[in-house]
Amino acid sequence: MEPNFADTLIAKMPDALVYADNTGVIRVWNDGATRMFGHTAEEAIGQSLDLIIPAGLRERHWAGYHETMRTGQTRYGEGQILSVPALRKDVTRVSVAFTIVPFMDAAGVMTGIAAIMRDVTAQFEETRALRKEIATLKEGREPDKR
Repeated sequence: MEPNFADTLIAKMPDALVYADNTGVIRVWNDGATRMFGHTAEEAIGQSLDLIIPAGLRERHWAGYHETMRTGQTRYGEGQILSVPALRKDVTRVSVAFTIVPFMDAAGVMTGIAAIMRDVTAQFEETRALRKEIATLKEGREPDKR
């Protein structure tokens, strides 16, 4: 029997795919999410999204999440790429770029959101270093060449 195409795609795609229900509880966690965040599916499924949200960003995240669930409206559902810090199991931060897919029932009520995420930490660090070097050059100083 051939494996289900969608199940294989979700499980094996290199990017992290995380689906959370309308309360923010993780219901789907693929292999890419395990690689990115360090938590196995068994550890993540059934847990709050707080598992990967840095403490200082949780209040803002949950305000937006609950508003989206209440209204069914998000300004990020048309393929816009968002970039945010996220938290790994070892409590180090990673920079992730992601898109979301809102899920609604037949009545148009939000049932959850899937996020497809990619680790962009290296690009973020490079951009930050370049900006710092540009600022230093604009001030007329020699850049730090460490």
